[in-house]
Amino acid sequence: MRRWAKRIGIVAAIVAVVVSLKVTIFRPKPVPVTLHRVARGTVEETVSNSKAGTVTARRRAKISPQIGGQIDFIGAREGVAVRAGEVLLRLDDRELRANLALAREELRTAEASAREACFTAEQAERDLQRSEKLRGDEIVSEETLERLLAQRDAARARCEAARAGVGRAGAAIGVAQANLDKTVLCAPFDGVVADLEAEVGEWAAPSPAAMRIPPVYDIIDPTSIYIKAPLDEVDAGRVMPGQPVRITLDPFPGQSFDGHVATVAPYVMDTEQQNRTLEIEAEFDDDAFSRTLLPGTSADVEIILRKKDDVLRVPSFAILEGNRVLVLERGTLAARTIETGLRNWENAEVLAGLEQGEGIVVSLDRAEVKAGARAVEQPGSAGP
Repeated sequence: MRRWAKRIGIVAAIVAVVVSLKVTIFRPKPVPVTLHRVARGTVEETVSNSKAGTVTARRRAKISPQIGGQIDFIGAREGVAVRAGEVLLRLDDRELRANLALAREELRTAEASAREACFTAEQAERDLQRSEKLRGDEIVSEETLERLLAQRDAARARCEAARAGVGRAGAAIGVAQANLDKTVLCAPFDGVVADLEAEVGEWAAPSPAAMRIPPVYDIIDPTSIYIKAPLDEVDAGRVMPGQPVRITLDPFPGQSFDGHVATVAPYVMDTEQQNRTLEIEAEFDDDAFSRTLLPGTSADVEIILRKKDDVLRVPSFAILEGNRVLVLERGTLAARTIETGLRNWENAEVLAGLEQGEGIVVSLDRAEVKAGARAVEQPGSAGP
């Protein structure tokens, strides 16, 4: 009996030593965690574009001469500001100028022929009137009067035909002048030359809409810059003109620019094999800055639907499933359920469950950071 009691004592001593080592020397070290102090600030409810938006110009003209010809003059090159009506390009117009000169000469000839024909008609009218006065004295026969009447009518017809010839010659001058005017390409509005696809001596041709002929000039109005961006159709009922937006641009990393919703499309795009989207247009509040942007640049638009200032808030990424956050209580991580209000990808409003100044865990990228784990705050980790 004493032998068994001795053995039991030895086993108990060994167990006590093991337990003592486990809770002292071999006990897992506390997990270092980063805390964020709950503070007051601004929280917004926002909507962002579903796909990348694009910097676009409302007024952009890709133009070419109305007729083909060899380029004789280039008036503006890439990057140059132009005024409406300014000559951008002129084609070799020697043949068309010759046609115009010929049309003017033909007009002068037609006018001379008309004067001659109408003078003859006036003379025939006078001859007829004199003969009619002599009819009563039977000096002029009826046969002669009929002949003079026919000559008068024929002369009148030749006069009218000659005058019509003058009108036709005048119209020919208009056609020749219109063709000559087509050799000059002018700026359709005040803008900047974005692209030029021709050079002096090269052949330029019209660029009709149905044919893939590159236009000679690409003119952009820098005062008409805006952002075109698609939103998911589920947000269609929440977005309206005038709402403030934040715009981010790939060429300006880490910066955002204020703007507003200018227009909202009156329909949802249902292009095959694409998610249905609602297209919006957003304009910059800073017109001077928008003039510096290049159309085609990628952009993202964040529409601010609602905004609350001076409310308790925490980082959205620190909220776990079930609206829970981890807090450090007496060296142990504990899960706490909170009630949230407005929320976006960055911050969430706290309505209940936390007090200002409390710390919540934001270093959630390790498996050992979980409720029940022993933890210690990393020095200097807590932020506002």
